[in-house]
Amino acid sequence: MGIKIIAKNKRASYDYFLEEKFEAGLMLQGTEVKSLRLGKVTIAEAYINIDNKGEAWVYNINIPQYSHGNIHNHDEGRKRKLLLNKKEIEEIDHLVSAQRLTIVPTMIYFKGSKVKLEIALGKGKKQHDKRQDAAKKDIERKLRQGKYDD
Repeated sequence: MGIKIIAKNKRASYDYFLEEKFEAGLMLQGTEVKSLRLGKVTIAEAYINIDNKGEAWVYNINIPQYSHGNIHNHDEGRKRKLLLNKKEIEEIDHLVSAQRLTIVPTMIYFKGSKVKLEIALGKGKKQHDKRQDAAKKDIERKLRQGKYDD
């Protein structure tokens, strides 16, 4: 069972301290899977919410319509149900409410023939945290290139 990454949310690690990660399935329509096989998806502005029925939903994943589709093509920005077991949803919901965390989608990929969404619990970064991370990355990049002289 190989993993083929379709899209990553690079913005998530910039905006959040990512803590615990979960793997969730997605409830999709046939034309959505065909569009994903072509590598067309945007998850940068997606977010996840757990409703009062105990179901997890992901919003704002933009999967463009399949180019060879017909009148039964899917709606691009519809909400999609996450496939998690009840214990995982309860654990995520408890952590989100108790520790004031945010559920962030980090990556969408194929695992075998199934589409999976990696979600992470994140705590929002302040502006000074983002500047510190950028400075650390800059120093690491210069060290790798051998251009850092102290």
